[in-house]
Amino acid sequence: MIQNVEFRFEGGRSGVLLIHGLTGTPNEMRLVGKGLNRAGFSVYGMQLAGHCGDVSDLLATGWKDWYSSVEAAAETFRHEVDHLFVAGLSMGAILALKLAAQRPEWVCGVGVYGATFRYDGWAMPWYSRFSFMLPVARLIGFGQQRMVYEGEPYGLRDERLRAQISGLMLSGDSVAAGLPGNPWPSLTEMYDMAKLVRRELPTVTAPCLVAHATEDDVASLNNAHLVAQSVSGPVEMLLLEDSYHMITIDQERRTLIDRSAEFFARIAASSEPAARAAA
Repeated sequence: MIQNVEFRFEGGRSGVLLIHGLTGTPNEMRLVGKGLNRAGFSVYGMQLAGHCGDVSDLLATGWKDWYSSVEAAAETFRHEVDHLFVAGLSMGAILALKLAAQRPEWVCGVGVYGATFRYDGWAMPWYSRFSFMLPVARLIGFGQQRMVYEGEPYGLRDERLRAQISGLMLSGDSVAAGLPGNPWPSLTEMYDMAKLVRRELPTVTAPCLVAHATEDDVASLNNAHLVAQSVSGPVEMLLLEDSYHMITIDQERRTLIDRSAEFFARIAASSEPAARAAA
């Protein structure tokens, strides 16, 4: 059964909508949310459709459901703030970019954290390179119950935190730590969306802070460079050298929080209140 673990932190008139990744949970965005709130922002850590339940709950949804839940959260939140920013981790970064592409009048800036168009990091299993075959498997009905399970280092360079998170994940606590792997059908949905968003990147005009671990174990730096080279708006890069994929909770999370707060505050100070003006 799906549990609701969204969080809200009340702050100033600039707000940040935070989006977690595939099979993840809003908890992976909570520390960033607390840090942004301390910096004066209102924060909404939303929960993607189908998440924080079991595998069957996730399989009952697809990328259109995930994106619809993002747009619904943004529609609610934008009426509460003068400037709306959106930031996401991994697949959440792809969803954040899609929102910026589809609703440019809403979004003042984007935090692109560990963007994952392809699972091509150094720790991914060898068979991940054949992900292009997933749509074929879907067409013939093969692999509907199969999963790609996560393994060491679970996106975390911090060994103490890695042991804690992996223990929760493997125990089946999907609310605290998400599912232990990605079902093939959900991966197919993610790749379908990523392919679409890749074509939409040139329509993203909002400023983007593209943050990525240089040694990302899940998604290589090629994903970050794709965003930086494709969007039409201004880009700032933040390369983190002491983290793996889960940069929102790993060893350089304070650097990520500080740079994000500075980036969003600078945009808000020089922008008209787009979110309310578009109401």
